[in-house]
Amino acid sequence: MTTNLILSWLLLLCSGALRAQAPVPANASYAQQHYTKQEVYVTMRDGVKLFTAIYTPKDASAGKKYPIMMQRTCYSVAPYGVGSYPARLGPSETMMGQGYIFVYQDVRGRWKSQGTFTNMTPVIDNKKGKAAVDEGSDTYDTIEWLVKKVANNNGRVGQWGISYPGFYTAAGILSNHPALKASSPQAPVSDFFFDDFHHNGAFLESYLFAFPLFGVPKPDTTSKSWYGAQTIQPGTRDGYQFFLDLGPLKNVDKYYANNFFWQETIDHPNYDEFWKSRGLPAHYTAGVKPAVMTVGGWFDAEDLRGPLTIYKTIEQKSPGTYNTLVMGPFGHGRWSRETGHTMHSNVYFGDSIATFYQRNIEAKFFEHFLKGSGDKNSGLPEAYVYDTGKKQWDTFAKWPAAAATHQKLYLSANGKLDQQAGAPGAMSFVSDPLKPVPYTEDNTTTMGFTPHNYMSEDQRFAGRRPDVLVYQTDVLTDDVTLGGEIMANLKVASTSTDADWVVKLIDVYPADERNNDYMPNKNIILSNYWQMVRSEVMPARFRNSFEKPEAMVANQKTDVNFRLQDVLHTFRKGHRIMVQVQSTWFPFIARNPQTFVPNPYKASESDYVKATHSVYGDSFLDVEVLPASK
Repeated sequence: MTTNLILSWLLLLCSGALRAQAPVPANASYAQQHYTKQEVYVTMRDGVKLFTAIYTPKDASAGKKYPIMMQRTCYSVAPYGVGSYPARLGPSETMMGQGYIFVYQDVRGRWKSQGTFTNMTPVIDNKKGKAAVDEGSDTYDTIEWLVKKVANNNGRVGQWGISYPGFYTAAGILSNHPALKASSPQAPVSDFFFDDFHHNGAFLESYLFAFPLFGVPKPDTTSKSWYGAQTIQPGTRDGYQFFLDLGPLKNVDKYYANNFFWQETIDHPNYDEFWKSRGLPAHYTAGVKPAVMTVGGWFDAEDLRGPLTIYKTIEQKSPGTYNTLVMGPFGHGRWSRETGHTMHSNVYFGDSIATFYQRNIEAKFFEHFLKGSGDKNSGLPEAYVYDTGKKQWDTFAKWPAAAATHQKLYLSANGKLDQQAGAPGAMSFVSDPLKPVPYTEDNTTTMGFTPHNYMSEDQRFAGRRPDVLVYQTDVLTDDVTLGGEIMANLKVASTSTDADWVVKLIDVYPADERNNDYMPNKNIILSNYWQMVRSEVMPARFRNSFEKPEAMVANQKTDVNFRLQDVLHTFRKGHRIMVQVQSTWFPFIARNPQTFVPNPYKASESDYVKATHSVYGDSFLDVEVLPASK
């Protein structure tokens, strides 16, 4: 894959192209015909000027004022130039047609803005002096300028963004500007030690190609990309083989010795102050002012933890805030554009689900708080959550649902998954870092910015390997709906001193399941399909503390407890519930050497050893089950 191809792929996935790649309106010049564009520099309190593009409805006047909808991004507000317009403005064509003053801003240190870029800018809770700036203060200063300087605005501001712009939206909540009335963080990054680049501190090697985008400082204000020279040219489309041949993570230095974000990452292998200062949830306190609607996708391979964590944190710390959650059957940001038949991997969920969300949830939220009464009677529920098994939207007055009850699913040593502790003893397997379990059988997806389809892919390829343990229930005689949180409580042992523990929750289809009409790969069969529903990894080194890792004691039974992300999935009558446990998940997650080392990023080839891992029969998953009526 060439440098240019990788760069194009990166920009398509994570740039302002999220806006431009949306379906083009029937009249492609709609934005230009109905909006007037201006480009300005807005000065922050420390003197740094941020490039800002403003699109105002042409019929705005003293008698017809519009609210402001703002997106702040590190991915460019292109197209640049007052005569250049994107194919779409705002979160959706619906909102573009309804009319808002749309504002896009390059954050400091990116593209045409001045200043120095910092990944996940640390929050300063108590700002003293004009030099104390963060994304909250930049949001405040921008809003202050907009409401005073942009003609014919109604004094109300909304903010939205997906992925990294979702982080800027979530951080903007902390600005506490009185004009910010509605905020929708969508697939927001909340903490880089748990979202995106890591899961529970385990490094996502699949993100390796993204580091030039985030770790190369730009020399000056620019409308052109500046980081291409650092892009890795792998010379193959087989990501599994490329990453295996790359060897230990310390070998990445031959590509990224001068990449500041890579160097920061490898110098901070534990959850120290570097990462803690960049996490958002700890900074939400009582009295969050804007109405908040956090949005996520159940199959978001980048930021599933972020939206759930931000919603729950605000709910807990600021119970008086209008705070709602939307979780749909989508991959990363896929609710922002209509695909017709809503698919994830080989699973079909229905038609025009993104359009339903855009028109009936998102547009309704912003219209109420920016154009309507703005009270808490928005007409929307507390939680709009999609059941990925029933394939329908459900609404809840609370999430997790108040009606959910906890049940334990034991990993019995005879391979049974049951509500009662079963056969004693343990099941064991040999884990070899030189022959790691792949996370997907589709090699065409292993060289991109981040994986996507694996979150609902067929897991038969993994479960038929000797280094993956499989537990399953009998055939279900009634529907079983898991709705809420999942906690893995593993009792394990290893012949070595470290290991990653991967737990996957799977829906096993019956033999007579028919293929849907829209499957992208006609060679896949849904007969006996093992659909991944939820999964997570936990390095044993962090089992007691993310701040202070500890070695395992060889051959000693050890507790490794960790949370999988929430779920709303009905396992239908005639299906089975399955759990798989493994220790490698490659190249999604970097290989654990299986020898405890102070810093896995600096491990040597000799540190990578085979080990026999055991899972005891008193291990279990604590799940939340909804009553049959729901």
